[in-house]
Amino acid sequence: MRGARDRRIESVARFPISRRTLLLSPALALAGCRKPKATRFPGYCFVANQDGRSVAVVDLSSFHVRKQIHLDAAPAVVLRHPQRPVVFVLAPQGGTVYEIDAASLAVGRTARAGSQAVDMQVSPGGDALWVLYRDPAALVEVPLNSLRPARRIRLAAPPDGFDLSSENRAAIASRRDRSIVMASLTGAAIERTIAAGAEPSIVRFQLNGKQLIAGSRPERSVTILDVATGKTVVRLPLPLEPRHFCFTPPDGGQLFISGDGMDAVVIVYPYQTEVAETILAGHAPGIMAVTDTSPSYLLVANPESSRITVFDVDTRKLVAAVQVGRQPGSILITPDNQYILVLNEQSGDLAVIRIFSLAARYRYKPAPLFTMIPVGEKPVSAAVVAL
Repeated sequence: MRGARDRRIESVARFPISRRTLLLSPALALAGCRKPKATRFPGYCFVANQDGRSVAVVDLSSFHVRKQIHLDAAPAVVLRHPQRPVVFVLAPQGGTVYEIDAASLAVGRTARAGSQAVDMQVSPGGDALWVLYRDPAALVEVPLNSLRPARRIRLAAPPDGFDLSSENRAAIASRRDRSIVMASLTGAAIERTIAAGAEPSIVRFQLNGKQLIAGSRPERSVTILDVATGKTVVRLPLPLEPRHFCFTPPDGGQLFISGDGMDAVVIVYPYQTEVAETILAGHAPGIMAVTDTSPSYLLVANPESSRITVFDVDTRKLVAAVQVGRQPGSILITPDNQYILVLNEQSGDLAVIRIFSLAARYRYKPAPLFTMIPVGEKPVSAAVVAL
């Protein structure tokens, strides 16, 4: 009976390996491990520089600043038009909304419905902006076709924040009155006012619009409310003061919460109305973002240590800690899911990270920056527009 050695020799003789194959094998192995070449994104990133009173236009096809657009007030929020290559910029002091076209790279129309604004969002139907004003206290509709203030939902108390739902509702929080106003966008009218037991610091709708999640920093809790009735479903105590919320795309099945009091992120299952777990997330976690990739990554800004801490959403394991500029804040992901853009408020630059550099087979190496782009004084908000 033939031994194993004889059978191996016979197998090699039957299927001989050519000299060319032997020479190419190391090259093929290296090619399989090589990172794919980075491609440029055909579009602009519009960055609001609060202290510089300007909007920097970063060309993402060449990664340099194309233009600085100067404003007469300090910008704080940038939103892109749902269909057109246009962005809208809100300057809270003065309450002005500026329209900037990606073709001309200049300010076009402006709108103003008060002297002090808080925030703005695009309507669920994508046909208007809703701008929240403190003076006078109101939620104001600004249709995109005219960019002129239209309907107003007047408020009894100065508001501090709001959110819009897919079912054309608004939730408006007032810390002074310890209340949450539920309003219909369709009818531009208040439906009910909910008395909050503790100061509502942040409000967000679940992505299906059925429930509202209200975070209270003084009480260290989140309360989940039924939108249809306004009744409390559950109150969940937290080990930290909720300051930032971040949902997983596309269904919002997980909610990540960061805030003062603990170097961690709390994970909540909003549809199950329960706290899942708490994970350590670097020193003083701040603003977060989640990539819509496979695997999906949770990106946590650590402003005091000038880095971004990265976790695998599914396994909750630490993937990387990327050093960026000083005091990282807002985090964006380009529409092609290739780049992470981080606004560094103190150093005044835009850090660019390749999502591919976070892939599992490279975890044993530090995740490098792709590039760093100076953009201006205190960048606080940005929007990416494809061309």
